[in-house]
Amino acid sequence: MLDAINISTIALALVLLLIAIRQLGEFKLQIWQIMLLGALMVLLSGEISPVDAASAINPDVMIFLAGMFVIGEAMRESGYLFHLFNRIFCRAKNLDQLLLLILFAMGFLSALLMNDTLAIIGTPLMLYLAQALRISPKLLLLTLAFAVTTGSAMSPIGNPQNLLIAINGSLTNPFLVFFQYLFIPTVANLVLAYLLLRLFYKSQFQQTAIEIPKECISDPTLANISRISIILLLILILAKVLAVIVQSSQHFSLTYIAIFSALPVILFSSRRWEIMKHIDWCTLVFFAAMFVLMDSVWRSGFFQSMMGENSLGFGSIPVIL
Repeated sequence: MLDAINISTIALALVLLLIAIRQLGEFKLQIWQIMLLGALMVLLSGEISPVDAASAINPDVMIFLAGMFVIGEAMRESGYLFHLFNRIFCRAKNLDQLLLLILFAMGFLSALLMNDTLAIIGTPLMLYLAQALRISPKLLLLTLAFAVTTGSAMSPIGNPQNLLIAINGSLTNPFLVFFQYLFIPTVANLVLAYLLLRLFYKSQFQQTAIEIPKECISDPTLANISRISIILLLILILAKVLAVIVQSSQHFSLTYIAIFSALPVILFSSRRWEIMKHIDWCTLVFFAAMFVLMDSVWRSGFFQSMMGENSLGFGSIPVIL
């Protein structure tokens, strides 16, 4: 195993270390910068060729992420998503109801729009609610974090990790498979998250009633286009599920779902270039760099050698847990 240690594995170890400390001297580093540094290390050292690096980047994942980010950004820029959340949360009459609404609304929406999108959009919303209701921002931000992390687990498009599994795992109907195995655990964990927050922030629950101010849509035209994209996304997801159920020969990948759902924004919005400019490019760079680094590590044979010499059985569920 020691013979297999090379620049690729050293780069991976350095990336993990820097992600843990997030700082190099006086410089504070973002996760995407750290992963890009690791990819550049293996590229410049010759551990992986430019051609192999380019082929390592999974186009399905990159296109899907970009498409979903376009929809999410359009909803944010138009104020439609903020307006939608406001309509949901205004139903809360006390803090208990507000937390449950955030957990389940943000959780279920993150399974549809990806947790990265909901985290980016939800953060200013939580800060706004905290200020308007005089609630601890830490409580609402932790509620958001629990919601999008937990809720995204039950969908193949909830987070990039699930997307990788759905694309490369040979799942014929990933939406039904994820829902079948992960819906109940997800709901249970959302309830447990509420109880945990209730326990650690019990002093915040002393006030009896809350009233959330209403917000208006800032760009009605873009909001209508965003609404069309969301409806199209739901229709395509349902069509994919039904196509597998009836055993139709007309199968389409998750990538096509993202592309066609984002088309209304790209084709019909006058703000398309502004939206494209503001999507989460950092996450796209992170995943492109991660594909390059991990392919280089795989080519080094380090983990294959380690698993070959170890009798623990890395594929078993207890070892994975």
